This record gives sequence, C-alpha cells and structure tokens, in this order.
Amino acid sequence: MLFYYQISLYRSSAPILTYHYDKPLQQGQLIEVPVKSKIKRAIVLDEVEKPKDFKTFEILNILDLYYTQTQVEIAKFISEYYFSSFGEAIALFIPFSNEEKNVSTSVEDISHKLPTLSNEQQKAYNQLLKKDRALLFGVTGSGKTEIFISLMMKSIQEGKKCIFLMPEISLTPQMQSRLEKYFGKRIVMWHSKLTKKQKDKLLESIYAGEVDIVAGARSALFTPLSDIGLIIVDEEHDDSYKSMMKPRYHARDMAVYIANKLKAKVVLASATPSLSSYYKYDVVRLFKPFIQTKKRYIFIEGTTLTNGIIKKIEKNFRDGEQSLLFVPTRGNFKYLYCQNCGKTHLCPYCSVGMALHRYARHLKCHYCNYTEPIRETCVYCGHTPLTSQRMGTVEAKEMIESGIKDIVIEQFDRDSITTPTKLKKALKRFENKESHILLGTQMLSKGHDYANISLSVITGIDYIYGLSDYRARQRAIGLLIQIAGRSGRAKNAEVIIQSSNADFFQLYLNDYEAFLKDEMEFMRDIYPPFVSLARILISHKDDAKGAKITLDIVEKLKAFEEVEIVGHGKAPIERIANKFRYNILLRCEKRMPLLKALHAINSTSIEIDIDPVEFS
Repeated sequence: MLFYYQISLYRSSAPILTYHYDKPLQQGQLIEVPVKSKIKRAIVLDEVEKPKDFKTFEILNILDLYYTQTQVEIAKFISEYYFSSFGEAIALFIPFSNEEKNVSTSVEDISHKLPTLSNEQQKAYNQLLKKDRALLFGVTGSGKTEIFISLMMKSIQEGKKCIFLMPEISLTPQMQSRLEKYFGKRIVMWHSKLTKKQKDKLLESIYAGEVDIVAGARSALFTPLSDIGLIIVDEEHDDSYKSMMKPRYHARDMAVYIANKLKAKVVLASATPSLSSYYKYDVVRLFKPFIQTKKRYIFIEGTTLTNGIIKKIEKNFRDGEQSLLFVPTRGNFKYLYCQNCGKTHLCPYCSVGMALHRYARHLKCHYCNYTEPIRETCVYCGHTPLTSQRMGTVEAKEMIESGIKDIVIEQFDRDSITTPTKLKKALKRFENKESHILLGTQMLSKGHDYANISLSVITGIDYIYGLSDYRARQRAIGLLIQIAGRSGRAKNAEVIIQSSNADFFQLYLNDYEAFLKDEMEFMRDIYPPFVSLARILISHKDDAKGAKITLDIVEKLKAFEEVEIVGHGKAPIERIANKFRYNILLRCEKRMPLLKALHAINSTSIEIDIDPVEFS
C-alpha cells in the first residue's frame, strides 16, 4: 500500500510537491526526495489522495529529525505574513531529534542565590510577574539584567525553559559571564558566528534536556527548546532584530507571536524603546540608574575631531580615566568625492559611494563587495586629487594617536571586531585598562558596561538625524542616549556632543519618554504604529523592464481602495550587483487589507517587505 504526501522542499521557493511512500508519515517529518538528478531535503506537510493527473516519485529517506506541529504552524504564519515560501520559513527553525535521549532534569548547575534587587527593581519585577506581555522601560544602568535573571530563575523553578534575545554584538563576554554565574552550564549562547561543530555540540545538550536557557541573537528564537515559559527581548528597539533577507521577519514581533502561541510570558526591554512597543504594550518603568552619578552634557559645533576634543581626551587619559569616542562611519573615510564637479566616486555596479579602506589599500562597495584600488583622479571630470567625506574610525584613530603620546586605542567596528574571540579580547583589554579609549561605530551603543568611562565624545549624530527615514529622530536621540549611557555608570562623567541640533537633543536627553509622547503626535495617522507600511522592491538587469514591472504593479494596486500608494520610482540606491532597483511604498490604516493587496500582486519578480525598517 502506498501513502501520498504533499511536501515542501527545505530552504526552497519551489511550489508544494507530491511524493509517495510505503509507510505512514507524520506532518513535520524531515525526509529526502529525488528532484531531477539531485537528492534534496524536504518536510512532510499533509497526506493526500493519489493524484490522478501525474505520476509521483518515491520518498528516498526518512531522517531522524522532525518539526513539531507548533513549528509548522508558526512557519506557515511566517510564510504568509512575511511573503516567503513555506520551505524558506521552516528553514529558520532547527528540528527536534527522533533519537531517544536521557532527559536531564538536574538543576545542580544552577545557583539558587538570586541577585539582590533594589526597591525599584523589586517593584518592577513584581509588576512583570502579573503581565503576559510587557515592556520594561528602564534608563541605562538601571539594572534590567538583574530583573531578567530573577524572572528566568522563577520560570525554571516552575519547570519551564527560557529564550533570551539580544542584538548580535550584545552577545558580550560580560553578559555571558553574568548569566553563567547564576545558571552555569544550563545556559547556552547561540549566534551566527558559531561553527557547525559548535552548533552540533550545543544541540546535543539541548536535545538531552541539559539546557534551560538559550541566549542569543534572533536565530535563538528558533532553537528546539520545549516547554518554553518565558521569552525576553533585550534592546528591543534594535534594528538588527529585523532580517534583511527572506523571510524578512522581525524577531521582536515573532517573539510576541510565538509566546502567545505557546502561552508563555514575553518581556521586551530597552532604555530607548521603539515607539511601536511603547504604544502597544503595558509599560513597566525603572526611572533611576542603579548607581546615581552626575553627567554633564556639552554641545559643540563641527563634524570632525578638534584640538579641543583631543585635549579633553588627553586630560582624561593622563588622569587615569577611560574615554569613549563614537563616529557614525567605519573604515577610513566613507566616500571619495570631487571638489571640482562635486560627484562622489560610485561603485560601477551599485549607485552608492565606495568606502575607502586605507589599511587594505582599496575602495570597497558595502552592498555588492566589489573592490578596486584607491583612485586619485575623478572619473567624471579628471580633477585631482579626490577628497574624502565624513570622518571614519581609522582617521579618528590616527588623529588621536598622533596627538596623544602613549594612548592605546581599542577600535570597535565591524572591520576590527570580526569574531567573538576578537570581541572578547578587546573588551578584556579595556576592562584591564590596557587600552584607554573605545573608538567605534554603533556597536558601542549595545549593552557594554564599564565603570571607568568618564568621558564620552559623540560625533556625526546629525548624519543620523538627517537620514531619509521616518524614524531618523528616534534613531538619533535613541543612539545618543545609549552611547551617553556607556559612561558615568559608576562615577561622574562628561558627554561632549557635536551637533547643530542641540535644541532638539537637549529637550529629551534626560527624558526619553517625553520624546516618545511628542513623537507619537508627529507619527499619528501617517506612520507606524498608527498605520501599516509595506515596501515592494523590484530589481532587474534591464532598467526599462524594472520600470515596466513597477508601473504594472502600481496599476494593479489601484484596485485596492484602502491601500495608499505613498510613492514609487527608483530606489535611493538605484543599482546593486548590476541590477536596477525600484521601490513602491504602501500605507494602510489596517493590516488585513494591506496583506490582501500584497498577496494579490505577489510574484517571483518582486520582493515584499512588510513592516520595513530599511528604505534604501
């Protein structure tokens, strides 16, 4: 007797296919099937009647791995809401193992000694216990981590397991050692930098029931953990929770959806929460830092390091203190441009300026990775030399080193910190005072906690304030507060901010909630969380064909009266990897009519980004 099954190819956008097998199979079972001349992995979806119109091939192998019904249901939701195939959505999840394991329930690795909470922390903890979904909104240094640990400990004592999400670079050795102090080997850190061997080893311990907490970046949400009782999303405002590849899901929103599905508790947390979370969820506040210090803010004009700033850093260094310097651009200088014709030197395949990496002696496109030697002459008018725009980390490092004898600088950007080991060593050197200044990009804003920083210098914040993004104000003030929050954790500090928008920043530096309330009025009826946005991206090697596809879609969308076409045309970055790019931006008061319209026009020639955070 043969059984017939609809299957979905793993990690594929192919349509649902039908195969047969001589034994009954469960939904979610991982299998191998022949596809043309290859053998591919697939997932069993549903048993069906024998097809009348075509012959079926036989399923070749049954693997010792399966997806639970809940994982399959969540993947179906992801594929429909985020416009991917089921095969792409289920590939986010790690399957469970069929192999019998001796499930370990030992809690000997867990210290039952809880962190000591202040009165304010205890009050927030008690409030969170009463809520299934909540936003913990606490100023920087207010002790949110101790509350997380207390919540996780309670969940484990009730026989439940926990997921703790952090933005990728926040998987700091510091956070890991804090968590391991309380949970020992019952916690694993999960992120994209793990090797296959490391992942397999961690999965063995998860399958064996030896793990109570999976902590990590957004992929930690999809690990095969059973009996989940609590999901915590730290730094919930961070855009790195949004996937920029299909499926374009948002891990924070998925955490809320999954917790709801599993009847688990979810806690979002941030010192600078997103407007949407502040608007949607019950808010629990922490108003005061755990250690009260004084912070003095000084606003100055300019866009580059001045002698005055370097003198301030030198005095701090000579006094035995540590400093932090933020610049918005990694590498050396962001772009080369011509002072004669005013044009920026662009990537020949993407319409973006090429980043100058002087140490590697090349120009590099950060979109398609094309590289070429550093140019001296303008390709448009022949003028020499080309000038560089906006100070980057390397230039800032050179300026400080040439101005301050013996200072040791820790460069903190994605060009320097490429592995977890490099991150660990850099932070260890800074903690041991072997280096004196943390110099870097937005990586600096993410959860690092060092007691000896008494001077922060923030440059280029106006660049973020001026981005063509409806959240530019939110991103700028949020980043400013987060970076300022790295200093003055245990002693008084000075924060120097280079900005021509001092009036705006001064209003909200000590009251981010006031900003959220004002911004809510600015966003009302126009932007999320009051409306839903979607972005349709069309890219084609032929510019005219890309333009025609765009106009055809716009025509089709006009049939959906509730959906507003905000704009359409060439994307801000017109070409990437030799493909011409077009955008259509949509807005709708309600989500369902928007999803209906998008499903009606969805095709393989476009990509749909629902709830977008990137518009370039």
